[in-house]
Amino acid sequence: MAVKIKTRFGTVDIDNNVIANVVGGAATDNYGVVGMASRNQLRDNVNTILNRENYFKGVVVKQHDNEIEVNVYIIVAYGNKISEVSKNVQAKVKYNLQSMLGVSANSVNVIIQGVQIMND
Repeated sequence: MAVKIKTRFGTVDIDNNVIANVVGGAATDNYGVVGMASRNQLRDNVNTILNRENYFKGVVVKQHDNEIEVNVYIIVAYGNKISEVSKNVQAKVKYNLQSMLGVSANSVNVIIQGVQIMND
């Protein structure tokens, strides 16, 4: 499924995998985020951190008119304030979607799938 954005010049179709890569890159770029997690951990293996090729497993995109709703599943590093990490992820995801794709995110929901101790 693709997100359809209507402009005055026509319609732009953006594939969900493209949005998932932008969202996953923005989410993992934040301090305190260990990595992306699968939205269905029982099916995809409970303790797996997703790599770049599998970001689509940790991102759910829903379209409402010209805006989208994004659910991001992440793993947070132990010892960080989860609310601050979530706010930072939300802000970065919204900014990257707007600046890279021209898509405004109506809401960005951050779902914490786990807490993990970071290896030095």
